[in-house]
Amino acid sequence: MYTPPKIERFNENVLSKYHIYNSVFITLPFDAIDNTGVLLPLFSEMCESGFKQQLNPRQIFEQFSDKFLDKKTEQDKINLMFRFIQYIERQIVLFDAIEDAAFPIVNNMEGRGSLRDINEKAEAKNKLEALRDFFRTFKVRTVLTAHPTQFYPGPVLGIITDLTIAVRENDLQRIKELLAQLGKTPFIKKEKPTPFDEAVSLVWYLENVFYYTAGDMVHYINKNIFKEEINDNSLLNFGFWPGGDRDGNPFVTTEITLRVASRLRIALFRCYYNEIRRLKRKLTFYDVDILVTEIELKLYDSIHSTDDQIFITLDELKQQLNVIKHIIERKHQSLYLDDLDLFISKVGLFGFHFASLDVRQNSRIHHQVFEEIAKEGVYLANGYLSADAIQKAEIISNAKPGVNPNDYNEITRSTLESVYAMRTIQSLNGEMGCNRYIISNNETALDVLQVLALFRLCGWDNPTVDIVPLFEVIDDLRNAKSVMESLYTDEAYQQHLARRGNKQTVMLGFSDGTKDGGYLMANWSIFKAKEDITEISRQYGVKVIFFDGRGGPPARGGGKTHKFYASLGPNIENREIQITIQGQTISSNFGTMDSCRYNLENLLSAGVANQIFDKDDNLLSGADKKILDELAEKGFEKYTDFKNHPKFIPYLEQVSTLKYFAKANIGSRPAKRSKSDRLEFSELRAIPFVGSWSQLKQNVPGFFGLGSALSYFETSGRWHEIQHLFDHSLFVKTLLENSMMSLAKSFFPLTAYMKEDPEFGPFWTIIYEEFLLTKRLLLKIAGHTALMENYPDGKASIEMREHIVMPLLTIQQYALLRVKELNAAAVPDENLIAVYEKIVTRSLFGNTNASRNSA
Repeated sequence: MYTPPKIERFNENVLSKYHIYNSVFITLPFDAIDNTGVLLPLFSEMCESGFKQQLNPRQIFEQFSDKFLDKKTEQDKINLMFRFIQYIERQIVLFDAIEDAAFPIVNNMEGRGSLRDINEKAEAKNKLEALRDFFRTFKVRTVLTAHPTQFYPGPVLGIITDLTIAVRENDLQRIKELLAQLGKTPFIKKEKPTPFDEAVSLVWYLENVFYYTAGDMVHYINKNIFKEEINDNSLLNFGFWPGGDRDGNPFVTTEITLRVASRLRIALFRCYYNEIRRLKRKLTFYDVDILVTEIELKLYDSIHSTDDQIFITLDELKQQLNVIKHIIERKHQSLYLDDLDLFISKVGLFGFHFASLDVRQNSRIHHQVFEEIAKEGVYLANGYLSADAIQKAEIISNAKPGVNPNDYNEITRSTLESVYAMRTIQSLNGEMGCNRYIISNNETALDVLQVLALFRLCGWDNPTVDIVPLFEVIDDLRNAKSVMESLYTDEAYQQHLARRGNKQTVMLGFSDGTKDGGYLMANWSIFKAKEDITEISRQYGVKVIFFDGRGGPPARGGGKTHKFYASLGPNIENREIQITIQGQTISSNFGTMDSCRYNLENLLSAGVANQIFDKDDNLLSGADKKILDELAEKGFEKYTDFKNHPKFIPYLEQVSTLKYFAKANIGSRPAKRSKSDRLEFSELRAIPFVGSWSQLKQNVPGFFGLGSALSYFETSGRWHEIQHLFDHSLFVKTLLENSMMSLAKSFFPLTAYMKEDPEFGPFWTIIYEEFLLTKRLLLKIAGHTALMENYPDGKASIEMREHIVMPLLTIQQYALLRVKELNAAAVPDENLIAVYEKIVTRSLFGNTNASRNSA
């Protein structure tokens, strides 16, 4: 049967269904609000026509009020704005659910990048044994983080899940019920979530999505690729940051860390218990039923233990399952063996940890900790405080064990306690339960050696922990190679690496790199850092593993992520793919079993493509790298000038929604690391930084500097060099195509009124001109007439989402203008200002949720 093109499938299964089910909203009450569903489409049309006429948001809303509101008091207008916000929030949920329901129809689940495709391609090219060898060592690790880019509370996430099922089944009555429920369910959290609350939300995805999807994938690989051979490699594993990520989050305590680890283990035991119960209904054979019941009871007792007591060890569980398997094979004709093998695959995959809880802290905190400990002169030799970096490294290599966390201030105590907590977690959940310590803001080798010494101070001489430096800003990325060489030549660290199998994980952060150096320089600096670190690691016989701190949007390393990994080439170690996934990226890319499988398989496929099928196709030549050096430098110059503009910080503070991120109850972390009232750019977290540009629909971090860099090559008669790179390098092509996504999500008519502003007009113009330049040159290099025209379904999704939130964006800008106006009054109306600030904050939620990867 003929399969329609992807865009036709999208239009039929997403857009058409949205219009049908959205009409249901008109008949539903939202807190006894009448006519909202009738007025909103009219306002949406007026927004679109108004921006085409170059009206500003205030003019658009006032014209609408004059035309359609019987009462035109300010309170009536405010009430209408809140009604619109409430309505649009639910439209976004409906679109999310419909898109999720249509995912396996719109996307070819067995097509390019799928496990089936990998298997068939390997067979066709006579590379099946090479594929098996690859899968014996290759790993993909997705790390769930609690960065606040997903604003749906738990009950709403549950409704989205149920609504997705109802849409897939075309159950109109159920859809109406769920939409009515949605209308009466609060979208806003009254209080900030704790790190434990965030952990509970993400554990839901582990229990309901990853457990089944990853288990099925590994079982498929074992059954169809390895066949009768044994593969002990854990191809897929998962990391977890809520409860362990202490960097700039004072609410992550030792108690929280231990509670989260316990929650992960108990959640996994629940999954195991439910699975063994299902197996029990099938494995009713003589000699088998007793063993199954024994496992069931021990898991039950472990789940309900009040003191973290575990009634079966992981080795016992594995051994018992293998005994059952042997009996079934020998005595019962292998009946239901496939079901048992699936369970055994999951136990091998998840152990007793479910996901590895990473601990992260900032290097600056570690320096404070060692300074305080050194003052005593007991555990560190005298002279530490006045020593240089080399001398400090020597002193801490002889640190004495026995420090008591309770003897120190809060920062030192909590840092030391985190080490003890890691050991406790390993004793309960196994080594994989908590075996990585990540160092934010890592600048020198001393930063890593201090963490190694922390374990020694706490009496853990041979820690079963990987110490992971995180390089983020441009200077740190440039210096990463020399830092790693210093570590590889340090005797104490060499011994530590030897105990860890001579494997070294290095984390590279896209978010702060982009904030610091702009889109081009950040991406190219990370690529070069990977090549440099790979080279020095191979020189010293160390296997390096790269862990990428990627956010949702292209500005933070998102976009077509799997294409980046497929493009790296042989000069970058790529035997493991490790990435952070967060917020909307979790729900949009991994929120259902279909989308989770599709994206996990694409990551696996990216590794296979790079190492098996296209091993030498993506190698950049020396000449290519010189061109990219020059391109990145030109972009960096433009971005640096922009960042140093005197209006840069004031624009973020006074024009954008930056301060509203801090006011919203969307995450446990503060919006910046420092507690000072003054905004320091270096202390600003990447999420509110990128998110603020996104709310303005300007998306600066995803393109600024790129247009000027491309223009340099155009005006100097060297365009052919850039064109050749785009045409022949998957890395460059992916980099520029992801920037097109940032441009496609920009909408400058929304803020065009700012060009007349006496203070910020020239600054706005700088941004807009760079946008126009970047758009023109990206279309030129791609040979397109419109952005993202080679991804028509993605383009259609973005356009529909932007259409839904256009009234919300207009309301937000209107409210921001009123706040500015009210603050300028001789006697500001504080109550009215608070109301309009609430409107800004409420609209911030919907705008971000609609974009799915905007922060």
